[in-house]
Amino acid sequence: MAEGSKGQAFLDRFAEVSARIGNQIHLRTLRDAFATIMPLYILAGLAVLVSQVVMPMVLTGDALTSAQVWGAAISLGTLNFAAIILAGVLGYCFAVNKRFENAIACVVVGISAFVIMMPQTIVATVGNAVYATSASDKTAATVSYAVDSFAGSLNMPDGYALTGVDATGAFAATNTGANGLFGAIIIALLAATLFIKLSSLDKLKVNLGEGVPPAVADSFNVMIPMLLTLAVFGLGAAVLAALGTDLLTLIATGIAAPLKGLMNAGPWAVIVIYTFANLLFCLGIHQSTISGVLAEPILTMLIIDNMATFASGQPVPQDHYMNMQIINSFALIGGSGCTLALLLDTFLFSKSKSSKEVAKLAILPGLFNINEPVIYGYPVVFNLPLMIPFVLVPDLLIAATYGLTCAGLIAPCVVQVPWTTPPVLSALLATAGDWRAGVWQVIEIAGAMAIYLPFIKVSERAARKQMELGEKGSKAADVHTLDKTSKGSVKAA
Repeated sequence: MAEGSKGQAFLDRFAEVSARIGNQIHLRTLRDAFATIMPLYILAGLAVLVSQVVMPMVLTGDALTSAQVWGAAISLGTLNFAAIILAGVLGYCFAVNKRFENAIACVVVGISAFVIMMPQTIVATVGNAVYATSASDKTAATVSYAVDSFAGSLNMPDGYALTGVDATGAFAATNTGANGLFGAIIIALLAATLFIKLSSLDKLKVNLGEGVPPAVADSFNVMIPMLLTLAVFGLGAAVLAALGTDLLTLIATGIAAPLKGLMNAGPWAVIVIYTFANLLFCLGIHQSTISGVLAEPILTMLIIDNMATFASGQPVPQDHYMNMQIINSFALIGGSGCTLALLLDTFLFSKSKSSKEVAKLAILPGLFNINEPVIYGYPVVFNLPLMIPFVLVPDLLIAATYGLTCAGLIAPCVVQVPWTTPPVLSALLATAGDWRAGVWQVIEIAGAMAIYLPFIKVSERAARKQMELGEKGSKAADVHTLDKTSKGSVKAA
């Protein structure tokens, strides 16, 4: 009895700590922000898929080049601008979570602070040298020359080649796109935190009195806090520039690279996180409380990198094989715990009428990876036999899929597709049409069914015993009640 109480106390403590982590305001803001802009990444993935896979099947030459402008334009407005968009959304979500009245002001602060911290001079890749006018003819048409044609006149040392030039008045896609996401997260959250803190000081508010339009009054109320916040970030940018660096570079090398490396140093870090996340789901707390704040943002950045790499026609590096799409398409088939296999086993092998009724209701949502009816209706929650495969199966599928990708037996995921995409189709889309990925997903489902089946049998056997014990207890209670009633009747007589 003491061991049971200790085990329950541990589970309760685990759930409490996990809930606190998931509800930490900055982590919750990060999860909410990525959920908000997820449609942009899905659109970018579909545009890349159509532009790089579908269009070359039906078009060639100039027609193909012209048509691919559509996909390039969408990539420019989504993937290449993702960090700036995220900075604004983070500011808004943080304000909402803090219940700050002027949430739109946090959007302005988040974007502005992020741009302030960008380097003012970037190295631009050298293309052609463009001459807009002629010294003697101001109406002359633009003339373009390959850099190689005059690079020799620059007196470069032997063995050197001209590869880039310093440019001002421009943004680097490295900072505004996927590689700038970590910088956007840190800077936007810091800026919004400081801004809201300063806005809470009454001495910094400018009260224009009554009769002023609300938008104007709100703007003046936060004017001084906004000025001070952005001035602080401007000072930081100036100090770092004097040291020959910038904050985005420091974040990319000191924080982003190690975290991405941790996620891709084999599948082990991801497996550990999803083990705890799915165990938490078995205790009734949604797994995104853990995975949504510790793993998904980093894994999402990796698939965004892959989409940009694939769109440019470059091979995906092995250190990006582990990403969010491997989880969604290959490890959570039917939802957390790969419960589509549980439903299929129930239809084929279960003798429990109640389980079959739940399966009938849950199979259609399950095909679209929505499995709350299974989690709480079957149930999986607090069902010890089913908790084991629910946690174990996704871990095995993560490791196996990563291994097959590294071995070259299936293509890496290069497209982020909606998490509600049904099985097989999701594998084909995520890997840009690799049929082997679709076959592997079918094998995964069959393997998951084999793992779930004995635990389903144990679960049903335990349920029958509980029912029998309940019936025996009910009969004993009825006999006891009848005995007391009869004794009372004898006394009355």
